[in-house]
Amino acid sequence: MSSDMELKEGKNDRTAEAPEKRRVIAWLLLATILVASIGSFIWWYLHRHLETTDNAYVMADSATVSSRVPGRIAKIYVENDDYAEQGTVVVELESEDYRLRLEQAEAALKTLKAEYNLRLKELEYIDKKTQASVMEARAALEVARNRKQQAMDRVNRLLDEKRIAQADFNHARRDYERFEPLYRSKAIAERDFDRIRTAYKKARAKLDGVEAEISAAQKEVNVATDEIERSKAKLESALAERLQVDVQRRRLEALKAKIKEAEAVRDLAALNLSYCKIYAPISGYIAQKRIQVGDWVQPGQALFAIVPLKDVYIEANFKETQLTNMRIGQPAVIEADTYPGYEFHGRIVGIRAGTGAAFSLLPPENATGNWIKIVQRVPVKIRLDEPPPEDRPLRVGLSLKVTVDTSVKSGPFLKTARTGKPF
Repeated sequence: MSSDMELKEGKNDRTAEAPEKRRVIAWLLLATILVASIGSFIWWYLHRHLETTDNAYVMADSATVSSRVPGRIAKIYVENDDYAEQGTVVVELESEDYRLRLEQAEAALKTLKAEYNLRLKELEYIDKKTQASVMEARAALEVARNRKQQAMDRVNRLLDEKRIAQADFNHARRDYERFEPLYRSKAIAERDFDRIRTAYKKARAKLDGVEAEISAAQKEVNVATDEIERSKAKLESALAERLQVDVQRRRLEALKAKIKEAEAVRDLAALNLSYCKIYAPISGYIAQKRIQVGDWVQPGQALFAIVPLKDVYIEANFKETQLTNMRIGQPAVIEADTYPGYEFHGRIVGIRAGTGAAFSLLPPENATGNWIKIVQRVPVKIRLDEPPPEDRPLRVGLSLKVTVDTSVKSGPFLKTARTGKPF
C-alpha cells in the first residue's frame, strides 16, 4: 500500500514539473528567435549598401614588345620574370646592314650637296657673265645710236651749209658768166675779172667740199645704222643667254628637291638603324618570351610582353541587379585568395558600357529559338588606392573577392569626357 502511494505521489510531481519545463523552453526559443532577428537586422543594416562578387580578377595593361624593322636577333638582355625599366634596351638586332645603308645614304647626300654647290657657282658665273654681256650690248647700242644721231645732226648741219654754199656758188657763177664776155671784149680790167673768177672758183670748191662732207657724214650714218643693228643682235643674244640663268635656277630647284629626298632617305636609314635597339616601352616584368638569339623577326612580331605589376587594376564582373546604386568613385575592398585575411583598398574608376556577353566574340542571338533569361554581368574597373606592397604582389589573372560600398552616391554613373591628355 505504501509503495503504491509513493508511485502516485511521484507521478503527480512529474506532472506538475512538465508545464514548467515547457514554459522555459518556449521562452528560450523565443529569446533565440529574437536575438537572431536582431542580429539579422543589424547585419542587414550594416551591409545593405555592400555589393559583393567573387567573379573578379587582376588585370594589367600589358605592353607587347615588337620590332619595327626586320632583322636577326643579336643580343637579348632579359628573361621571363625579369624586371625591366622603361627606356632600357631589352633586345638588339644585327645592325651591319642598316649601318651600311646609312653610310650609303650619307654618301649619296654628300654627292648631291657637292653637285648643288658646283651648280650654284656655275649659276653665279653665268649670271655675272650674261649680265655683263647684256650691259655691254646695251652700252654698245646706246653708243651706236648716239653716233648715228651725231652723224645725222652733222648731215643736217652740212645740208644747211650746202644750201648757203649753193647760193654763194650760184651768185658767183652768175657774176662769172656776166663778166666773162666783158673781159673778152676788154670792157673790164683783168684784175677785176680775176677777182670775180677767184670768187667763182672758191664758191665752187666750197660747194664741192660741203658735198664731200655730206657724203662722208651720210656714210657715217649708214655705218652707225649697221652698228645699231649689230648691237641689237648682240643684245638679243645676251638676253637669250640670260635665259640660261633661269634654266640653271630651275635645275638647282630640282637638285634641292633631290637633296631633300636624299635627306629623308638618310633620316629613314638612321631611324631604321636606331630601331635595331629595342627598348622597353613601359616598366614591368617580362612574360611570354618567345625568342632566342639568332631568330629572324619581322616588324610587328610579338617578342614578349611587359606586365606592369605596380600598376594593376581589378576587373570585377557584377550582376546587373547589383549595379542599381553603383557609381564611379565608390570605395571597394579587395581580397585575394592568395593572401587570406589581407585586404586591398581601391575605388571604382569605370563601369563598362555593355555586358561581357555583348562584347564577346559571338554575342548571343536572343531573337531566335527558345529564350531563357540569364542574369548578365557587367565588368567594373577598380583602381587600387596604393600599389600592392612588395611582399603581396597581385599577379595578372588572380581570383579576387570584391566588395563595393554603394552608400557613397556623389559620383557619376558614367565617366565624363577626357580633355585630350594622353594615357
